[in-house]
Amino acid sequence: MKRSLIVITFLAILAIPAIAAATPAHPGAYFSGFLGVSVPMDTDVTTADFFSPATFDDRVEFDPGINVGGSGGYDFGVIRLEGELSYKQSDIRSVTDQADGFRFGNVDGDLGAFAMMFNAFIDLHNNTMVTPYLGGGVGFAVLNLSDTFGTDLVDGVAERVLLYLDDDDTVFAYQAGVGLEIALNRQLSLDLGYRYFGTTRARFDTNLDVTTELRFESHNGVVGFRVKF
Repeated sequence: MKRSLIVITFLAILAIPAIAAATPAHPGAYFSGFLGVSVPMDTDVTTADFFSPATFDDRVEFDPGINVGGSGGYDFGVIRLEGELSYKQSDIRSVTDQADGFRFGNVDGDLGAFAMMFNAFIDLHNNTMVTPYLGGGVGFAVLNLSDTFGTDLVDGVAERVLLYLDDDDTVFAYQAGVGLEIALNRQLSLDLGYRYFGTTRARFDTNLDVTTELRFESHNGVVGFRVKF
């Protein structure tokens, strides 16, 4: 996260001369849709079993997944303000017990994030058809963790066990990113972008005896189209 903020700050500093020399933009309302890939970062998962009682700390890795969504807003010329809805989903690739390093086999589960964001972007207009932009946003995300199973060794015998219970939680979300808008004509443009997306720690406790906590962070690449009215 710190590295991403440093990069964005550096880009913003470099952009000051470009903003000052920017050519007039074409203000107006717009909407856009996008599709891309989400690459979640590894995360630490804490599960507390109050019945035992016991606490388990795992390291969870994910496969790349989907990132799909859309936005609508208003372009003021240099600054764009918009609302965005998006959905990200990735399968869980591995779960490793941090206490003894045991890696569960044949893990089956996934994590999804439905986000509602308010974004602000700065467009660096110039005399070409390509407009760089940078910005970010804040909002909320509903994280959904599915029932997750893995193969454990119990007295030397492989046994299928339930690692996490299906549940969802609504948490604060934030994102930052950069991109390129490529004008195809006065109304339609191609949008190529990168977004870093993160949330605060979610708590899944559908079963009062067991709670699971984790944060969601991902790197996201998107390709979309923007239509301006």
